Amino acid sequence: MRTLMTGPADVAYGQIYIESGECSPEVPESFGGQRNGLCGATVAGTLFLVTGMHTGRVGFGVELYDEAPPVDEGWEEIVEASFRPAGDVALRGWDSGYWPLDLAQVDYRVRYCGSGMDAGHDAAPPDEDEPEIDRYLLQFWPAAPAPDEVVKESSRTAAYWHGVARKTPPPPTPDQRAEMQRAREVREVEERRAAELESWGGSLPSERIRDKYMSILLVQYDRPLLDQLDRAAPETLVKIARWAARRGCVATGLDRTDWIAQRLDQMDEGLDPRELTGPPPGTFDTDGPILVSTFGGAWPHNLSAPLQALTVIDSTYDDDPLDAVIDTLLRAIDAVGDGHRVVTELRESFPHLSQAN
Repeated sequence: MRTLMTGPADVAYGQIYIESGECSPEVPESFGGQRNGLCGATVAGTLFLVTGMHTGRVGFGVELYDEAPPVDEGWEEIVEASFRPAGDVALRGWDSGYWPLDLAQVDYRVRYCGSGMDAGHDAAPPDEDEPEIDRYLLQFWPAAPAPDEVVKESSRTAAYWHGVARKTPPPPTPDQRAEMQRAREVREVEERRAAELESWGGSLPSERIRDKYMSILLVQYDRPLLDQLDRAAPETLVKIARWAARRGCVATGLDRTDWIAQRLDQMDEGLDPRELTGPPPGTFDTDGPILVSTFGGAWPHNLSAPLQALTVIDSTYDDDPLDAVIDTLLRAIDAVGDGHRVVTELRESFPHLSQAN
């Protein structure tokens, strides 16, 4: 016999564990399908050990034998189970305590013995100068795997946990776990699709629309509009983008500035963006800070007035007319402050949009 550990051990929530490799015990899986409820050995590479003391210090020992030692009837509780390490082994407390154990990676039979479980369960944790109320011993020896068993039962605490274990179903087999994982993945895909459908108003637009930044914000105002914009001819989209840019400038009063009004007219005429009228010299010296960010892709409130106009009008010249429409339309909605109103005006201005193909 070789003693691997002996002395006091801290437990919490009536638990202490044997862990190995990357394996950690789980509740209730550790006891699934067992007859004993004190030494959970169902999760590979682990032992889940129950104590009477809820939180405090218990006496604990770990021993290694070459063959099965005689049963010591002096212990009040005795159970046995099978165990095979999955790597380095250690006894570990719930929140403190770690004791490495020199065990080879072979099959073992483990005997878990305990005494004073009821007293430990009912008592407060012992003071430093007081002896442990309940104590435990783990004995290992090489042996082929076999079902767990209850060798001796004396306390109401042990009886309770044995009863819990016997009501706990066995953990799933590897094939069952794989099937559960497949079902979970299918369910997650379905849930994501359902959430996406809901976010798009019950029907998915084309991938082209879904790839457009912030296009989903138009759903709340007019879901069919997205499909109609998707089908519209490029020249129609350009006209709508110009309409939306002007609508935003009108809503903010920017169109009353002469050079901005001229720039809007040149935009409608399709003038090359390099030839558009610019702000008068010195405009940015007297008209507030020049910022480079915009507000969420909508109307750029955080820019100075000239930059607001430049930003919105320039959006109509996007290489992708659909990008131009979505950007300028969202800007116009933000500027007006009423998306339903803007969309209604848009449909009145482009009555044939619903027949776009």
